Amino acid sequence: MLTDVLTGWTAETLGGLSLLAGAAAWGWLRRRRNQAAPGAAPAITAGEVVRPVRIYTLLGARAADGQPVHLPSSRPAGIRVAWIGPAGRTEQFELSDAVLPDGTYAAERVSAYLEPGAL
Repeated sequence: MLTDVLTGWTAETLGGLSLLAGAAAWGWLRRRRNQAAPGAAPAITAGEVVRPVRIYTLLGARAADGQPVHLPSSRPAGIRVAWIGPAGRTEQFELSDAVLPDGTYAAERVSAYLEPGAL
């Protein structure tokens, strides 16, 4: 009876250790393969600035459902962007560093209803 208990315990222990070793080897190989993959990270040249993506609220603009318009952008403050409203007319907004109470950044209206081809 003692022999049956020891034999069963040994088999379960060796099986569990084998699964643990296999999982560790698989994780190590996967991590090593991902690190060595060419093109995994974008190449950044000297002097290039990586900007985070900000969410801008277009001040004075409303979507077709009446909600404020949010625009994700990684462009710096001071850049002008064009937005086509629900009526099909183009409006121009300037991105700013001003943070609104909801945590988004403000994009101020520069001009409304631009002529086609004005940008």
